[in-house]
Amino acid sequence: MKIPTPASLAPILLIEDEPSVTAFLRAALERHGYAVANAASGAEGLKMLSGGKYSGVISDIRMPGTVNGAEVHAWVQKNRPELCARIILISGDTANSETQAFLAQSRVPCIEKPFRVQQLMTIVEKTFGKP
Repeated sequence: MKIPTPASLAPILLIEDEPSVTAFLRAALERHGYAVANAASGAEGLKMLSGGKYSGVISDIRMPGTVNGAEVHAWVQKNRPELCARIILISGDTANSETQAFLAQSRVPCIEKPFRVQQLMTIVEKTFGKP
């Protein structure tokens, strides 16, 4: 039996464009007691962030469309400073020099794809705390 998440604990906003990755992340997070809301694009994520309450953000760095993970991070810094220390980025492209520069400059935790559930949960608990 799953223990319900307290209503006071806002969901983690998951911004990921690949449905299979979204499903994997959502299942792992919910199995560990976190509530999850998801957005399929950076633009959708910003729309949700501007009007919703979230305990943290997990965002892919590279997504199709006009808003990527770096832009989500910049928007959060400017508009939701209380979430600045509560962002985790995921990337399958950490070898890219642009991505490396952004991660070094932002100092945001980043999980490299592919990753194991335990790697994810260690960073999630360290960044967001246990539910």
